[in-house]
Amino acid sequence: MSEIRIENLTKSFGKVEVIKDVSLTVEEQEFCVFVGPSGCGKSTLLRLIAGLEETSSGQIYIGGRDVTDLEPYDRQLSMVFQSYALYPHMNVRENIAFALRTEKMPEAKITEKITEAARILRLEDYLDRKPSALSGGQRQRVAIGRAIVREPAAFLFDEPLSNLDAALRSETRVEIAALHRSLKATSIYVTHDQTEAMTLADKIVVLKDGRIMQIGSPTDLYDKPASVFVAQFLGAPKMNILDAQLVDNAIEVSGQQKIKFTHSQKKQPIQLGVRPELISITDPGSGQFSGKVTLNEFHGGSRTIIADVGAKTPVTLQVSAKHSPKIGENIGLTFSSSEFHIFDAEGNRLASTDQEERQ
Repeated sequence: MSEIRIENLTKSFGKVEVIKDVSLTVEEQEFCVFVGPSGCGKSTLLRLIAGLEETSSGQIYIGGRDVTDLEPYDRQLSMVFQSYALYPHMNVRENIAFALRTEKMPEAKITEKITEAARILRLEDYLDRKPSALSGGQRQRVAIGRAIVREPAAFLFDEPLSNLDAALRSETRVEIAALHRSLKATSIYVTHDQTEAMTLADKIVVLKDGRIMQIGSPTDLYDKPASVFVAQFLGAPKMNILDAQLVDNAIEVSGQQKIKFTHSQKKQPIQLGVRPELISITDPGSGQFSGKVTLNEFHGGSRTIIADVGAKTPVTLQVSAKHSPKIGENIGLTFSSSEFHIFDAEGNRLASTDQEERQ
């Protein structure tokens, strides 16, 4: 497997620039996830790496070799698409073997590779079935099997779970994670689903409008997002963001008491971020915030509570299911200042605070 390196990559369709000076490195054996909203450029970036789109400028290296101008086949990559793209008239065995027979590989070797791929993907009992006789999850596993047998330099996944229902998505996600651990393959995976990104990735690349917003491990991005965009994109329910003021040793939020907060920043407008799962319910008037419950959603082991605290935006809490305040009930909200995320008025993380320096 090989390192993939991108340097100053751009892509334009006519006058519209969709990839804007992107540089990044996917290390050998790393599982890297491109994530972002629709239209952010993640699939276009993957297609550029695969050679399915021509670059406007910049270079792409695979295993140290410049492949920018090479045809897709010559890049030694295997791609798994959102659509399974299986041949309907061929059975599973024939679908997996198709590329190997095109390469004129000896039949004994083809049989060996099919047997191993079927074992890894638990497809042994389905080798003689046509795609029409398979479930969506099984078809996607066949598509992955077709990629495995080629022993590529790296695997590229373009939203492979989008066509599956919720239960199959979860099951197949676990299978892909196990497959990566087994093969120790360099992989790039595109998704708009932050849950897939957080659970699968060694490294996440968050994209917006064709630019990289932040690169890091799931824990890095979750614990120290570089911007409000990243903070709210990763995490469900998303991070609470409240307009506030940074004042002397405190944060002032409209309609609430000042919150003690030691810092070395100048007085300025800020955006205060707090994760929903880090807020607890307490008696009215005894927390940092007071609010009135406007929503109580039961999720089995947990509840999502929304409270109107008198600010421009309500506050969302994720609490144990045993806490069940009634709609209209007044509650107190309590949380630790060590869990705050402080962003400037433009939405960028403030460089440092005394709270972070002590951690």
